[in-house]
Order: sequence, then structure tokens, then C-alpha cells
Amino acid sequence: MAYTVMLVDDAAFMRMMLKDILSNNGYQIVGEAENGMIAVDKYSELKPDITIMDITMPEMDGLQAVKEIRAKDPQAKVIMCSAMGQQTMVIEAIQSGAKDFVVKPFQPDRVLEAVGKALK
Repeated sequence: MAYTVMLVDDAAFMRMMLKDILSNNGYQIVGEAENGMIAVDKYSELKPDITIMDITMPEMDGLQAVKEIRAKDPQAKVIMCSAMGQQTMVIEAIQSGAKDFVVKPFQPDRVLEAVGKALK
């Protein structure tokens, strides 16, 4: 059975890129959200095996969303992504409960490596 993935990014283009990388490698995309608030609601409903989430989004950013998701489900696996590979954001994402961090533009090998590691 394929692992299920939820994609969260305010840019539809980024969600599409991730969807292509993951679905071409056997993952099943079960949901998408364009901000953290929607992601938190959808997470409870979909219970994906893993969530890939952008940090910088309107309404609720990825750091706040990962904290809320992990408060509801301490086993939640979330990988953060951002165009800004700032050290402080990476550290904050990991402290918030993220399993890994992927920098945009996405390198397919790096995305697959991060997802594979987080699911082990």
C-alpha cells in the first residue's frame, strides 16, 4: 500500500511540483492545502502518513501549523520546506516537531530522501 501524503503550500505551482515528484515515485497524494489553518483541519480528516509543508504562508504559517498538528497527533510526520534556507528557520522548524527540512527549488532526490527517512 502506498504511503499517503498531504501537501501544504500557498503556491499551487510548488504543490504541483511536489505532487509530480511524489506520485511518480509511488506515493499517494490525499490532500492539499494553501495555508496552515486549512492544513490543520485537513490533517485531522485525512490522517496522512506524512505532510510536506511550506513555512511562509498567509493565515497561519507552517511553524504554527506543525505545532498544532503535533499537539493533536504527537506521531505526525511533517517535513518543512521553504525558499529561504535560513539557519534559524530550519532550527525552529525542527524544534517545532518537523522531521526534516527541504529547500526550494525542489531537488527530487532530496525530497524523496527526506520523505523516505521520515517514514522509517
